[in-house]
Amino acid sequence: MKNAWVTDNDLSAAQSHFASMIPSFTMPAAYSVARIDLLGLKFGHINKLNEVRPLPATILAYVCGYTSSTGTFPLTRHQFESAITGLSPAEAAKHMEHPNLWSWRELLNSSDSESEFLACFVASPLDECVNKADALFRTCIH
Repeated sequence: MKNAWVTDNDLSAAQSHFASMIPSFTMPAAYSVARIDLLGLKFGHINKLNEVRPLPATILAYVCGYTSSTGTFPLTRHQFESAITGLSPAEAAKHMEHPNLWSWRELLNSSDSESEFLACFVASPLDECVNKADALFRTCIH
């Protein structure tokens, strides 16, 4: 993989590369990352229904273990840092914004040693909620 993904073709190739390493990967309908702390869940950029950005979704899925089913996935600090590092070459594509990357960095930088992280994926809006965190995420994606 390149150290910088400058063009749309670079971004697409990177997404395909990560997707090829996830057996049975299906692009989610919506996703986000949340920080869990004393105040509850604080979501980063919300990738709402029909507004999914494929590259960050795929990198996050690769890091946390999402393949194709709605769920919430605990992330260690190291895993979350890996997702950020994995997505960082996309920042070289100056022709677009990178709200996932920017919000993930903010979640990490404003965390403390007690903070935990959670990836939320909705495979289909018709899926049942799997837990309270998923239910809260669903209120944000509509």
